[in-house]
Amino acid sequence: MTGTASISATDTTEHRPIPATTTVTEPDIRPVTDDGDHDRFAHYTRRADANRAYVEGTPVRALCGKVWVPSRDPSRYPVCPECAKIRERLRKRAFN
Repeated sequence: MTGTASISATDTTEHRPIPATTTVTEPDIRPVTDDGDHDRFAHYTRRADANRAYVEGTPVRALCGKVWVPSRDPSRYPVCPECAKIRERLRKRAFN
């Protein structure tokens, strides 16, 4: 017999060479990011503006000055450090 497969009269199992290497592909589980999501921060903005933006798709301005159209759950991201500083200063001024 010649070739890569052989079958004997008593053995009906077909024998084929086993590949020397196997390629395993793993799924890409990184989150998809759009433009404006590169900083990955949750920003502070006026609640009414944020609500309107989620419904109408209008842009909002954060305390730090960033302008964007919110479309993601902000609880998934850390708070913007600049927005946090500005908010704290505003709160201190309001209580004094």
